[in-house]
Amino acid sequence: MTEIPRKYIKDDRNQTVAVQLDIDTFEKIEELLENYGLVELMKQTEGTEKFVAAEAKAFYRTLDKAK
Repeated sequence: MTEIPRKYIKDDRNQTVAVQLDIDTFEKIEELLENYGLVELMKQTEGTEKFVAAEAKAFYRTLDKAK
């Protein structure tokens, strides 16, 4: 597994309270999670209604990407 560069944020009692990642690392993690979620969704919907490629792309563009 690739090492994830990070910085730990500590409070005044030297307790770790947060982790800071650079934006490139965050975006890679975010993409991996989105891809994993998509694969899981595809597994759940096997055998259900099928779209042609153009319909699937149009549907995907309507999904809320903020979640």
